[in-house]
Amino acid sequence: QVQLVESGGGSVQAGGSLRLSCVASGRTSANYAMAWYRQAPGQEREFVASIPWGGGTTYYADPVKGRFTMSRDYAKNSVALQMNTLKPEDAAVYYCAADRVIGSWSDWRILEFWGQGTLVNVSS
Repeated sequence: QVQLVESGGGSVQAGGSLRLSCVASGRTSANYAMAWYRQAPGQEREFVASIPWGGGTTYYADPVKGRFTMSRDYAKNSVALQMNTLKPEDAAVYYCAADRVIGSWSDWRILEFWGQGTLVNVSS
């Protein structure tokens, strides 16, 4: 099992920034790709960004490209999502996920591990 714990959510005005963090623990957590998803009320969960195990291409959803940056700290078994120039449409519960491979093409319903989510509110 892999346990994922997110933190860093909160309320911010449009144009502001937040930094989310997700710490992984448990079995072979360092061998998993990690990703961020988000889900707004009444909407489908959607892909935000992912980073593979061991380096490689970081993928971003089109709506967040140029504003969000995902990073990974292998020593701490953690990933972060730096969110800049936030917009009201970025408001959602943000979830951390882990699986062997994750990309924008992944079906979130079958991803193996999830955190409990952290709420981001963006006011206009």
